Amino acid sequence: MAAKPEKSNTATASPADLKEKKKERILDLSRYMDKLIRVKFTGGREASGILKGYDPLLNIVLDNTVEFLRDPEDSFKLTEDTRHLGLVVCRGTAVVLICPADGMEAIPNPFIQPE
Repeated sequence: MAAKPEKSNTATASPADLKEKKKERILDLSRYMDKLIRVKFTGGREASGILKGYDPLLNIVLDNTVEFLRDPEDSFKLTEDTRHLGLVVCRGTAVVLICPADGMEAIPNPFIQPE
């Protein structure tokens, strides 16, 4: 019988060996559970709600969700109008950005040169 080859360390591991290891998540949403977050989606929609659940594909469940409506004349601008949606399941493929609502503030663009 032939001896089984030993597994090498991660520095010299083959791609097959790396697939066997548990993958680490790039975004750890567990620290935002039951906290208010803001989510931006492809197409320009934005919503805010309490994170109730998520999965590895970034599908998320938000409770007490509020959608921020866009300006009908300029779809890239948000208005002060909102729409209450309640409990929402957001598809992970549409999520562009997730950020905590606490500690978020608008700042002036630092790249604009003063005249």
